[in-house]
Amino acid sequence: MGRITAVIPDELEKRLRLKALETYGGKKGDLSRAVEEALKTWVATEE
Repeated sequence: MGRITAVIPDELEKRLRLKALETYGGKKGDLSRAVEEALKTWVATEE
């Protein structure tokens, strides 16, 4: 499993955290799950 550290704007972080909470419920690991899903979607659209 890889690890990536990224810096994003505060507003984007806030929106990501809220969306992850709404979508997945706020359990441990849900933010990583949301980021993984977003990256998969982005990579798929770029292929």
